[in-house]
Amino acid sequence: MPLILTLIGILTLVLLVAFVRLDTFISFVIVSLGIGLASGMDVIAVGKSIQSGIGGTLGELVLIIGFGAMLGRLVAESGAARRITDVLIGWFGIKNIRWGLALAGFVIGIPLFYNAGFIIVVPLIFTIAASSRLPLMSVAVPMLSALSVAHGYLPPHPSPSAVAGQLNANIGQTLIYGIIVAIPAIVIAGPLFGKTLTNVKATPNRELFNTREIPADKLPGAGISFFVALLPVLLLTTFGPLKNSLPAESPLKTIVTLMAEPYIGMLLSVLVAMYALGIRQGLSMKAITKDLEEAVKAVAPILLVIAGAGALKQVFSDSGTSKYIGSLLADAAIPPLLLGWGIAAFIRVCVGSATVAGLTTVGIILPLIQSQAIKPELMVLAIGSGSLMFSHINDGGFWLFKEYFNLTIGQTIRTWSLMETIVSIVGLLGVLALNLIV
Repeated sequence: MPLILTLIGILTLVLLVAFVRLDTFISFVIVSLGIGLASGMDVIAVGKSIQSGIGGTLGELVLIIGFGAMLGRLVAESGAARRITDVLIGWFGIKNIRWGLALAGFVIGIPLFYNAGFIIVVPLIFTIAASSRLPLMSVAVPMLSALSVAHGYLPPHPSPSAVAGQLNANIGQTLIYGIIVAIPAIVIAGPLFGKTLTNVKATPNRELFNTREIPADKLPGAGISFFVALLPVLLLTTFGPLKNSLPAESPLKTIVTLMAEPYIGMLLSVLVAMYALGIRQGLSMKAITKDLEEAVKAVAPILLVIAGAGALKQVFSDSGTSKYIGSLLADAAIPPLLLGWGIAAFIRVCVGSATVAGLTTVGIILPLIQSQAIKPELMVLAIGSGSLMFSHINDGGFWLFKEYFNLTIGQTIRTWSLMETIVSIVGLLGVLALNLIV
């Protein structure tokens, strides 16, 4: 019965989100309530479960995602993202421009959420394609594949951060493994796949542009642009391993432990960005604060989706459903990492949202992590890879890509959907390979 209730719950969630078009957070709460009551929990218990699930899931995640959104906004609005792109294009030249764009997309994609990153880089893609006289799709796909990989694999992005928190995975280690897995995924889905799209005709829809124009001589310097964009990565990958290597009696232990906290790293990055990309560029504190407020507004819907997924996960746990499913999965012949990827991929194809797919999968797969010796950091990446599988007409990213590049649905499937599928499959293969090594 618990398995049947889970399937009914997931199908109901798909129906409400994809077909009824009901708000995702409300859909999660309704499904959580239904599964809890159908499992025999009383109304008060279900209510407490939903509340504790929301609170437990958001926790420090509000800080990580909130600060991440602020940092991304400052990087974008200051022109630092454009400077990074210009520098990398200068390094690689026109002949190898696809590789430069892939690297630029990845660097920009680390601090920027996908939709914000997309809006920032699309005008750059159009400009570069026009000046280099290269087919538009062959220029666009390398950069956007890198953005997508960062969105699906790497903290501080919402889904991988939330999944890592639920699985008690180390954020810094997840980031390191994620970068390793991301490289082949970006190479294959980006420059190599992009080179095959030279015959796809695309005409940019310039009416959709709405970005702050900054004169070239007013852009921040290359060094500070790269430093600020990559500062969260530098802090997480430096202080995380250092914390574990210091003896307990070391006077530096407390400071290093504090610096290793992801939210502290994000906070410091925001403070540095406020000065380096704001005050130092001549902006008033009032203008900077306005940008930070807009960033929080933009990320609020994402936090609600994560909160709803946390409620569903907690109901799965408190009703005993997760424990029952875990006992079934423990005896399954499917390798756990492949199973996590497969569940996330199925939900992604049905619902369309990578975030929903990743967070819903956690509630189902969590008991398996607790009963088997699986590195949680690799499971985060397996689920993240699965959550990017075959984006199609039920995904907002699909329509964003289609409308900006004025493509038909068939062309969008051939380019965008196939790119996302390659990213997902190569990501899984990378995780399985990494599992053999670590």
